[in-house]
Amino acid sequence: MNKTQISALANHLIQSRVGGPPTVLPIESMIALSIDQGYIVQEAIHAQLKNNGFGELIGHKIGCTTKVMQDFLSILHPCSGEVFETMVFPSRTTLKLSDFQKIGLECEIAVRLSKDFPEQKTHYDIEMVKDGVGALMAAIELVEDRYIDYPSFPTPILIADDFFNTGVVLGAEQANWKSIPLSEIKGWMKINGKVVGSGSGADIMGNPLNALAWLANHCVKLGKPLKAGGFVMLGSVIQTVFIEKPAKIQIGFEQLGEVAVDFAA
Repeated sequence: MNKTQISALANHLIQSRVGGPPTVLPIESMIALSIDQGYIVQEAIHAQLKNNGFGELIGHKIGCTTKVMQDFLSILHPCSGEVFETMVFPSRTTLKLSDFQKIGLECEIAVRLSKDFPEQKTHYDIEMVKDGVGALMAAIELVEDRYIDYPSFPTPILIADDFFNTGVVLGAEQANWKSIPLSEIKGWMKINGKVVGSGSGADIMGNPLNALAWLANHCVKLGKPLKAGGFVMLGSVIQTVFIEKPAKIQIGFEQLGEVAVDFAA
């Protein structure tokens, strides 16, 4: 793709995120992308969103790290996006349904990075990244179906558009986490007090930190290594739940606590 094509596709995909209608499938010449090209377009979209008042990028999300989400989206490998500072909310936030096209919720573990993950001679593994995690959080990823028939959108296009991300709700940071058996930790989601899904840390690539290792290596490949201070959403232990009317959402993980968000009309 040349710069003109990248800009045209970025402009097409950005419209629903800045107040426009749901995104239609781009013309055929725009959708014949490789995965690597999808991340190039993602970077162009980030530049445009910064210019539209979204602020700085301060976190990452990883999608399709669990079998339930891979089966749901028919994508068999992890995909990543980034999160803008204006779309990070504390627990107990109230948001308006009308601010989103079609909002979905995911039950996730997030990490706060205490070290950089620069390029190195060997690939990062779970033990290497463990030392760079300063805290764990229970978290809700806010995902948005902002498409006309998203199953018809090729994976690289979804990657370009931050793989459905529209924001996150972060819980309290737990700095004393290293004794927690992350593969065994249980998580759940409630809507209006009713449990709608549950899972465990092992659902996330066997251990949630395997997802972080994947992202550390992926970001090195992109030439944008992970930096201390940022956060990473490691993937959902339940299938995305979409809501269409006002609701109270809670998620929780053993030893990490609960996170809540209310959606108003």
